[in-house]
Amino acid sequence: MKRLLLSGPGALTWDEAPEPEITHPAQALVRPIAVATCDIDPAVLRGAFPLPGPYPFGHEGVAEVVATGEQVRSVRVGDRVVVPFQISCGVCKACLRGRTGNCTSHPPLSTFGLGALGGLDWGGLWADLALIPHADAMLVPLPAGVDPAAVASASDNLPDAYRAVGPQLADDPGAEVLVIGGPAAPSIGLYAAGLAVALGSERVVYLDDSAERLAIAQKLGAEVIEGPRDARVGRFPIAVEAAGGAKALRAALAAATYDGYCTSVSVQTKDVALPVFDMYTRCCTFHTGRAHARPVIPAVLDLVAAGRFDPALVTSVTVPWADSVDALLETPLKLVAVR
Repeated sequence: MKRLLLSGPGALTWDEAPEPEITHPAQALVRPIAVATCDIDPAVLRGAFPLPGPYPFGHEGVAEVVATGEQVRSVRVGDRVVVPFQISCGVCKACLRGRTGNCTSHPPLSTFGLGALGGLDWGGLWADLALIPHADAMLVPLPAGVDPAAVASASDNLPDAYRAVGPQLADDPGAEVLVIGGPAAPSIGLYAAGLAVALGSERVVYLDDSAERLAIAQKLGAEVIEGPRDARVGRFPIAVEAAGGAKALRAALAAATYDGYCTSVSVQTKDVALPVFDMYTRCCTFHTGRAHARPVIPAVLDLVAAGRFDPALVTSVTVPWADSVDALLETPLKLVAVR
């Protein structure tokens, strides 16, 4: 089979590899039909993020089931499914608590398509076939009528955005939300703004200095403010930092009101000094880290299926599968390749 191999910054090639085979009755084989770039992928391709190759590329996508082991009950051949980027068994203590990104049945950080960081044995989703080790626990059937290309990022970036606003709005319905957007996690920030609108926030403010991202946020229903990532735009019960860097992180923390909740969805590769005493006095809750994707994928898909949220507004480029390499090297905001 063919798979996309990243061998270094700006270096992508179609590679021939043996087809994966089902070796356990709980496994399934899937054929990716719509794959998307994660927000870290452009940085990887530019050499700005520390994930050197070679490794099979791609960890966000919707696929068609082509074969199942005899124990698989939740999906059948021909079903279209979202493939979570994290490997999870569904039965260990971590998985049962909804912490599927820390499944204890496999080595820490086990994921598709993230090289040595996630383990090379899982392969990537930019391929003709992918082996799913725990089909019933991992695969999420696509609701009828939902375009696979629209939710190709339901593997990772969409759940990442949902965790930053969904639980908080469930706890505080209608709460106002601030999203500080930027280049570190551009689609996640936009998804967070759109999801907050869909989930009933009475006011969603999106702050950014990019005309492209501001226009998308406005289409998603957010109130947009053009300005630097550390601009003061008020206090909010829910703040989301997606811009990257110390200034944006401290600005998001400063924007969280008393008993406010701040989530950083960007990957901070350097230590950042935090205003801990100020956070203490405001009873500010701060969360960062990898999203546990699998448990919230159904909630995201339900919002899309109900017409309340359209993630396709964030997709900047859609290309045929054969044009993937050239399109990836252009490093657009959100690329989706389909076949």
